[in-house]
Amino acid sequence: MAKVDLEKLEKIAKLIRYWSLTSTTEAGSGHPTSSLSAVELMTGLMFGDIFRFDKDNPSYPNNDRLIFSKGHASPLFYALWAAAGVLDQKELLTLRQFESPLEGHPTTVFPYTEAATGSLGQGLSIGVGMALNAKYLDKLPYKTYVLLGDSEMSEGSQWEAIQLAAYYKLDNLVGILDVNRLGQRGETMYGHDIRAYEKRISSFGWETITIDGHSFKQVLSAYKKATNVKDKPIMIIAKTIKGKGVSILEDKDGWHGKPVPQDQIDKALKELDNVDNTIRGSIATPEKKEPEKPNYPTASVCLPSGECVEVGKFEFSKDEPLATRKAYGMALVNIYPQYQDIVSLDAEVSNSTYSEIFQKYYPNRFFEMFIAEQNMVGVALGLAARGKIPFVSSFAAFLTRAFDQIRMSQYSYERANIKFVGSHAGVSIGQDGPSQMGLEDIAMFRSLINSVVLYPSDAISTEKLVEAAAKHKGIVYIRTTRPATPIIYNTNEAFPIGGSKVIKQSKDDVVTVAGAGITLYEALAAYEELKKQGIFIRVIDLYSIKPIDISTLTKAAQETKYIITVEDHVSEGGLGEAVKSALSLTGAKVYSLAVDKIPKSGSKQELFDFEGISCDAIIKKIKKLI
Repeated sequence: MAKVDLEKLEKIAKLIRYWSLTSTTEAGSGHPTSSLSAVELMTGLMFGDIFRFDKDNPSYPNNDRLIFSKGHASPLFYALWAAAGVLDQKELLTLRQFESPLEGHPTTVFPYTEAATGSLGQGLSIGVGMALNAKYLDKLPYKTYVLLGDSEMSEGSQWEAIQLAAYYKLDNLVGILDVNRLGQRGETMYGHDIRAYEKRISSFGWETITIDGHSFKQVLSAYKKATNVKDKPIMIIAKTIKGKGVSILEDKDGWHGKPVPQDQIDKALKELDNVDNTIRGSIATPEKKEPEKPNYPTASVCLPSGECVEVGKFEFSKDEPLATRKAYGMALVNIYPQYQDIVSLDAEVSNSTYSEIFQKYYPNRFFEMFIAEQNMVGVALGLAARGKIPFVSSFAAFLTRAFDQIRMSQYSYERANIKFVGSHAGVSIGQDGPSQMGLEDIAMFRSLINSVVLYPSDAISTEKLVEAAAKHKGIVYIRTTRPATPIIYNTNEAFPIGGSKVIKQSKDDVVTVAGAGITLYEALAAYEELKKQGIFIRVIDLYSIKPIDISTLTKAAQETKYIITVEDHVSEGGLGEAVKSALSLTGAKVYSLAVDKIPKSGSKQELFDFEGISCDAIIKKIKKLI
C-alpha cells in the first residue's frame, strides 16, 4: 500500500459530511445522521489506497464492489462518488427529486450502485453472490465490501449470509459494521457493545477486527489487515457515533431519517470548519484482468465417477410420462452449452427439484444454499449483477418467505436477470399436506413489474420454456409439477413467451377450458368424456401466464359462449384472474375453478375432487352452464 495522506482524508471527510448535510436539508428528507457515522469508514476505504475501481468504467469486471446494505445512508454513498469526481455539487442537491438518479435509497438508475438496497438485511447476501463469482467462477482478485448497519443485524437473512460466507471460505468478502448505537426509535439490541457483535460473528468462522470507526489510522489498519486474511470472510466492527461532527445530532435519539432544518443548517455547517469544496479523492486502479471463461466441452463431459457422456443429449419419449420438475434438471444440462453463464442455486432440495441433475454434470456451476431461501435470492442477485444467469430452485411454497428479497431484486432493473423455479406446486403434491403446497406463487410472481410467469405441462414444453427463460433478460418464474405427466407435444414445437397452445378445437365448441401445468390434463380428460356425449369444448394450454396470450383468448371468447379456467392455485392472483383481466373489456363470460378450500393430506385425485378442479368438476361446471 502507498503511503496515505491522512490530512487529505480528513479534508475529504469534512466535505462528505458537508454534502450529506446540505443535500438532505435541500431535499427536506433523508438520513444524514446514519451517513455521518460512517464517513471515516467509507472515506478511508475509497480514498485510502484500499478500494480499486475504474470510475470511468463502473461495469469493469475486476473492479472492487461496494454495497450499501444500510441503504438509507445514501447521502453518504452519493457524496463519496461526488468526492471521486463523478458527480458535482449541483447534482448532489437533486437528492430525492423525481427526475434525479439519486433516489432516497440506492437503485441502479445511478450506475455506481451494485444493487438496489434499502430493505434492511439484504446487502450481505448480495455481497456473498459477488464474492462467490470472483472466487469460484470468474477467478478474479476483486474484493466485495458491504457497509452494514447495527440495526439490520437483527435480521435473520444476515446470519444466513454469515453462515454461507464462512462455509465457502470467502476471504474476498469484507463486511463493515457501523455500530452507531441508535436505530430508528432508540438504542439497538446491543448498543455500543461491539464485543457482543465480535463474539457472535467470530463464532460463525469470520475474522473479526474491532476499531474506533472515526480513527483513520485504525480504519486503514483494519482494511490492510483484511487483505492478508486467508480462507475466512472478514468483518470490521466499528464503534461510531450517529450524527458525528454536528453537536445537535451527535448520539442523539430522535434524529433518524430527519434532515437538519433550514433554520439550523448554517449553525451545523459552521461546526465542520473550513470545508474545502475543491478537494477530491483518487481511487486506486484495479488490476487489468478479465474473467476466466468456462472451460467446458460442448460435445461431452466426464463426470466425477469417470463416466464420460454427451452433453445436451437428454431426450424425452412419449412412451414415458415424466415430471416437469425432473425435466427441468435435464433441460438445464441440455441448454448449458449454449448458455454458459448459467449458475444453479438450490436450497437443499435438489433431489426433489432435480437441479441435482445439473450439479452432476457441472458441479462447478452449482452452489448449495442450504435451507436459507432469503439468502439464496440475495446471492442470486449478486451473481446476476456480475453477468451470470442464476437458476434458483426450491419448493414453490418456500420461495414465498423470500418475497422481500425477490421484490427488491426487481428494483435492480436489468441486473436482476434471475430465473426462479418452484416445484411441488399445488394440491397435486398429495399426502405431504398444505405446508408443502405452493398455492400463492403465481400471484406472487405476477405482482412483480415486468416479470414473466411460465407453467409447462410436459417435459418438452419444460425444456423449451427453460431455454426461453435463459434467453430472456429479467425475472422469470417457472412453475414445475411433482407428479409425472404424459408428453403431449412434439420436439419441433415452439413455446414463445407470451404464447399459448390450442390443443383441442372445432367449429362446434360451446365452451373454452383454459388450464396450465397439471390441470391441463384434467381439461383434456373432460374433453374426451364430453366428446363421447356429443359436447365439444376447446382446450387451451396457457403455459405463459404472464404475459398472457390475449389474442388467442379473445378469439376463443368470440367463438365459444363461455371460458372456464382451471388451476391448482388459489383463485386470488392466479390463472383465472389473469384471464379475467386480459378479457375485461371484451364482455367475455369467464368462470374460474381454483383452490378455494384449505387443503389437507390425501391423494392427488381426492384433493382435486375436494377443491373442485378435477375432470369431473370441469364437466359438472360445463353442463351447468350449457
